Amino acid sequence: MSIRTVGVEEEFHIVDRRTGRLTPAGTELLAELPAVGFTGEAKEASIETNSEPHLELADLRANLIRSRTLLAEAAEKIGVAVIASGTAPSMELTDSPQAAGDRYAAIKRDYALVADEQVVCGLHVHVGVEDRDVAARAMSWISPHLPTLLALSASSPYWLGVDTGYASWRNMLWQRWPSAGPADDFASAREYDDMLEGMVRSGVILDLGMHYQDLRLSSHVPTIEMRICDACPDVDTSVLIALLFRALVQRGVRAAENGERPRRHSQAWLRAATWRAARSGLEGLLIDPTTMATDSARVVVWQLIEELMPDLVASGDLAFVRTVARRLLEEGSSAARQLRLKDPSPRAAVELLRAQTLTFPDFPGAFAKPQGGATPNPTTAVPTRTADSSTLVA
Repeated sequence: MSIRTVGVEEEFHIVDRRTGRLTPAGTELLAELPAVGFTGEAKEASIETNSEPHLELADLRANLIRSRTLLAEAAEKIGVAVIASGTAPSMELTDSPQAAGDRYAAIKRDYALVADEQVVCGLHVHVGVEDRDVAARAMSWISPHLPTLLALSASSPYWLGVDTGYASWRNMLWQRWPSAGPADDFASAREYDDMLEGMVRSGVILDLGMHYQDLRLSSHVPTIEMRICDACPDVDTSVLIALLFRALVQRGVRAAENGERPRRHSQAWLRAATWRAARSGLEGLLIDPTTMATDSARVVVWQLIEELMPDLVASGDLAFVRTVARRLLEEGSSAARQLRLKDPSPRAAVELLRAQTLTFPDFPGAFAKPQGGATPNPTTAVPTRTADSSTLVA
């Protein structure tokens, strides 16, 4: 079983160290950073890190930690701080003006308030797939599971200083773009490209870079890219999501290569599942993509890990995935933790996010890759259902 490369892009809000509010220091901060691995964003109060593609989870994790450390050091030099979260808890729209440039000016002109209110940060994951036809067909196998990854990442309960009642308000804001939402089913790369070219030709989007669906084929590297998730304050949550997405891609690519047909999920159902995940995160019900019925987040997450076990074992990722998933399910989503503070407020949430963004615990779990194709005993490697099959235990 071949292991595919995985790369991660993380977006960060830039905040005032004293007040915790967004501050438009993106250009100044970028000037303090290396030329490779960091990019500016559409808003002046955010910045992005770009990892290299990696095969090994330890290398990916080290890359993300190194990027966050460099970013924090540069931020300190200019008197600001960075936080990873879907939305900034303490902000006004005027705190984050549009970045300079003709393209950004055109986006602001054409999309009006939708563009003005995109003060959000996400987690994007790329997994290498050389054959674009196979990648296009594989997307249908992957899409139904993306709401589960969104629930794992949910970190944006606040918007303009108000508790929205959602675990991922970023996702609600993002869905307003005309090219956002669940990906369609494609039989080939040509069919995928025809759809994109039609959207550009119609003027609905300005260019290929404005294709904002939850899943897409990258326009500049041979990868499938996932874009549904909030930025994660906990670096290990980012790595967990990246590894689960890689396993989903590996499974989807095999199915596409074998000519298997996925169960069809309508756009309406995929949107409903995404809304459900954005609303409640890990603290409520999710839609199980295998049954299209609601179940607890704990059941849906563990079921996904169980389904992906062969790929997680082959890549050596299973122990890490189980360890971090168990901790996340016990502690709750980032959104819930922000609201569970002793004195919950946007300002207190900022301080929590600042600390979590730069806290790097010891490496969680270790599971050697099987030698000679041997597979560990699955009864010791994955959680199992209880006798009544109503919950998964680990």
